[in-house]
Amino acid sequence: MLSLNVSDLSPAQLQNYMHYAVAPRPICFASTIDPEGNVNLSPFSFFNMFSTNPPLCIFSPARRVKDNTTKHTLENILLVKECVINIVNYPMVQQMSLASTDYGKGVNEFEKAGFTMQASQLVKSPRVAEAPVQMECIVREVIHLGENPGAGNLILAEVKLIHIREDILDAEGKIDQAKIDLVARLGGDWYCRVTPENLFKVAKPLTTTGIGVDALPRQVRNSYVLTGNDLGMLGNVEKIPSEEEIDMIRHSAAVKEVLDATIGDSANRQRELHELAKEMLNKGDVISALKVVLLES
Repeated sequence: MLSLNVSDLSPAQLQNYMHYAVAPRPICFASTIDPEGNVNLSPFSFFNMFSTNPPLCIFSPARRVKDNTTKHTLENILLVKECVINIVNYPMVQQMSLASTDYGKGVNEFEKAGFTMQASQLVKSPRVAEAPVQMECIVREVIHLGENPGAGNLILAEVKLIHIREDILDAEGKIDQAKIDLVARLGGDWYCRVTPENLFKVAKPLTTTGIGVDALPRQVRNSYVLTGNDLGMLGNVEKIPSEEEIDMIRHSAAVKEVLDATIGDSANRQRELHELAKEMLNKGDVISALKVVLLES
């Protein structure tokens, strides 16, 4: 494994490693305004939500690595403490990237990138009409992290009003993760797109306490077939099935086929049972998979 001491790296080298490793990153497409009414629009991938009560997002316009200058977004916010955080999806990603061009002060990136300015209700900064979600924010605090190239400036933006396009909602009025078509920032020129084919769910252990991977038999933990993800799913089960429940799985047609085909061949039996359990896990049948791996343990 390559080990790097950050003090031996230039800011550009360090930025490259971190941008590629700490990814994907959501994108804050921030619109701001200066005291003279000049509008600025710029994307930032040093961004996330950090509180829901109060609703607080943080994004960071870092000092430019190439020349240590600050960005117009930061300069505007220090004078007019508000912004709109526009969420970026795939249909607008190329225009969003164009808006990141280092245009001169006073140039309107809405116009340069071809976006529609939509008046906000609580703040002076306009919204990006094409964005599926727009959040009007008041800036509570700006935390400067340093004066060197690449140093961040944390903008603590409290969300006051949220606008959501209705076509991305589900039947219950909630945002449908498959409809919003989000994109995220990776390293260099790379982005990723959240499509329905790439979505998957991981059951959160909120109301139950999983048995843990350490509660699984050694043969299961050391399986050549089951991955760490597989073991994590098995370890998230609330309790070990009873011996009677485990024995009942023998009557399953798929299990019976494996057992009949591997009579007297314990090594292959365990491997094939684990492969069968893996298929069950891929289908979301965690309980049956756990019973299968416990048959010969």
